[in-house]
Amino acid sequence: MKQLAIPVFATLAAILIALAIYLVFFVTPLEASLNEAGRLNGSSLFFSQKIFYFHVPYAIWQFLAVGVAGGCSLAFLVTRKSKWDDIASASTDVAVGFGAVVLITGSIWGKAAWGVWWNWEPRLTMSLLLWLVLVGYVLVRKFAGPSADRVAAGMAIFGTVAVPFIYKMVGQDSHPASGKNGVVFTLGKDMRGAFLCALVGFLCWYIALVLSRLASTRAERELRELRERGLDLGVLQ
Repeated sequence: MKQLAIPVFATLAAILIALAIYLVFFVTPLEASLNEAGRLNGSSLFFSQKIFYFHVPYAIWQFLAVGVAGGCSLAFLVTRKSKWDDIASASTDVAVGFGAVVLITGSIWGKAAWGVWWNWEPRLTMSLLLWLVLVGYVLVRKFAGPSADRVAAGMAIFGTVAVPFIYKMVGQDSHPASGKNGVVFTLGKDMRGAFLCALVGFLCWYIALVLSRLASTRAERELRELRERGLDLGVLQ
């Protein structure tokens, strides 16, 4: 069953994401609003709003990935069991990729909605800092030596603490056309189906990536342990 999990989730992700792309570009309406004079409002996003269906799901599952990494890192520091460290490492690797997509799509959206690619408001700054912490985690795991797992675990926990603050900041200044008061599940029926399809599709994609990276991480750990045993026995030099 474990061997089938990755292809099953990857297949589900491919189907759901393909369906979401069709719904987004051929079914969901263009975002446009009228002013009191009955003319198009200058804040209308039109086609640019469709990036919402990809930006928001990636952001949600990035938060999940960071939470999984932080929780498993805490479990690793308490129990010292390598399985928790492996899960944290795999989830963080995926979170780095998802975070990059969030920052890029957010910048594109910001340019369409507010006329600027980036400004240093607290929400965007915290999102960037979170991503840099995740990148730092990956670098620490590669170059920090014997204490890398413990240092990286602390960084993952720190990143997890930042997630609620970013979520709160997003709620204070909701994205355009993202639902009433920024709550995506209050979207209209013509938008909700595409969004939920993308949301579940990217969740399956996250699970497939984590399982794949977890298998790779465990194989790397086993190889290191075999090498260390070989050195201790004098078989390797």
